[in-house]
Order: sequence, then C-alpha cells, then structure tokens
Amino acid sequence: MKYEDVPSSKCFPGTPAKKPTEVIYEEGIYVGYRYYNSFDVKPAYEFGYGLSYTTFSYSGLKLSSSNFKNEITATVKITNTGKAAGKEVVQLYLSAPEKTLEKPSEELRAFAKTKLLKPGESQTLTFQLNARDLATFYTDQSSWIADGGNYTVKIGASSRDIKLTKQFSLAKDMVVEKVHKALTPQIEINELKKK
Repeated sequence: MKYEDVPSSKCFPGTPAKKPTEVIYEEGIYVGYRYYNSFDVKPAYEFGYGLSYTTFSYSGLKLSSSNFKNEITATVKITNTGKAAGKEVVQLYLSAPEKTLEKPSEELRAFAKTKLLKPGESQTLTFQLNARDLATFYTDQSSWIADGGNYTVKIGASSRDIKLTKQFSLAKDMVVEKVHKALTPQIEINELKKK
C-alpha cells in the first residue's frame, strides 16, 4: 500500500547514503507474498490476484493420503457459478512445520488453470507434491530437508484468498538433497525474522 511496506525499503538505496555502492538485502526467505502474509502486511494486490467476468466455487479437496511417503496427490473440484464462460487459475500453497528454522506462513507449490468452463460446468484439477516441495534449505547442514510434522495444503485463488485446506503429516525428517557449500557471503547478513 506504501513504499515502507516493502521489506527492502529499510536497506535501499544502500551505503554510503550519498553515493550508494553496496546494498545488503536482509529479507532472507521473506520475499514478496511470503513477507506480506507472514507479517500480516496488506498489499494493494496480493500475489495471484486477478479479475474475471464470472465466479467460481471450490469444493471437494481430497488428499491421496493423510501420511506423506514419497509423494501426495491433491484434487479439487472447480465449478463456474457465474453467468459467463471463464477459466480459473487455482493455486496450491503449503504451510510447513517450524522446528529449528523459521518458515513463511505458506509457499506456492503448484498451480493450474481450468479449461474454459461454461456456466454450471465443473472440472477436477490434480496437483502432485513430492519430497522436494516439502523441503527447506538448512545452511548449517548444506541440505534440503523436509521436516517431520504436520503440513497444511491451502487451495485458493490468490495468496490471500484461500478457499480450502487439508492437512497431512510426515512421520520424521527426510533429507531430500545434500549439497556443497558455495558462494558463502563475505559479510554477516542480519536476515529478517518473525521472532
């Protein structure tokens, strides 16, 4: 809504103030909608916002399992409830458990657009989530790790217009990928934190 709502406004244009030569972005994981949603800052237009000549209802969200193994499938029924034909972009966000690392309130993990739906017509969309979709990067371990715990699937029309939710759980931590340290920052960065 205003420039000060942008998290990078605090460190831009950089240092020194008169003729900046260096900018240190401290947002960390809180970029874009991840910041606005996690810190409850209302944007003029949320991520995924769009207008249509018709309206849609979301129903019947189902998960293939309540426990994650190697992947999980989510299905949802979208119905054109308006008077004009139209397409809807359906977004799947995922909220992950917070153990030792801070996490955004939700992250976009999949999206799909319906076919052109006539008034009253429905379509079921299917989304696949794999272990990488659950993973968070642990710098100290140089690894992408999916934390054990409860995850919430959020289906919506935008990052703030969530229509349906369902939960599933991951029994224990899962190392998805181990990597090597590279491009370590030369200075300490005080990343933005919720706590």
